[in-house]
Amino acid sequence: MNWKRLCLIACGVALLPIVGLALLSALSRRPSNLGIASGRLAPCPDSPNCVSSQAVDAEHRMDPITFEGSPEAAISRIKAIVAALPRARVVTETGKYLHVEFRSALFRFVDDVEFLIDADAREIHFRSASRAGHGDLGVNRRRMEAIGAAWGGGN
Repeated sequence: MNWKRLCLIACGVALLPIVGLALLSALSRRPSNLGIASGRLAPCPDSPNCVSSQAVDAEHRMDPITFEGSPEAAISRIKAIVAALPRARVVTETGKYLHVEFRSALFRFVDDVEFLIDADAREIHFRSASRAGHGDLGVNRRRMEAIGAAWGGGN
């Protein structure tokens, strides 16, 4: 086998994971369990690519964001914070619920981030989960930590 053919085979093999990731991203669809069910957000799956303020296990759990003032002002402020983040798109907004999609820069993977206002407890619950894959290298947790920091603490 000559060196040119060997180089083409090696390049093709090296590109397989990249093509696979791009395909995984392109084929992922919005989950059917998003939204509010019985006053709660969906639980995190067993995989480590999700965090939620309503999770009970330490791997997925984060504290909710606390707020003062009206629930309308809280959802408006959260919306402004996520609008300032890269590749964020608000998909659904109601008086007490916000669904935002975040896309990764390279492979365009989508993370679904949901916020739910609990007016009685003065808390903003959230769930941030990757649509595809098993791990996320801590992206969802870091995103929610950044949103909490932009809020000014409270979680």
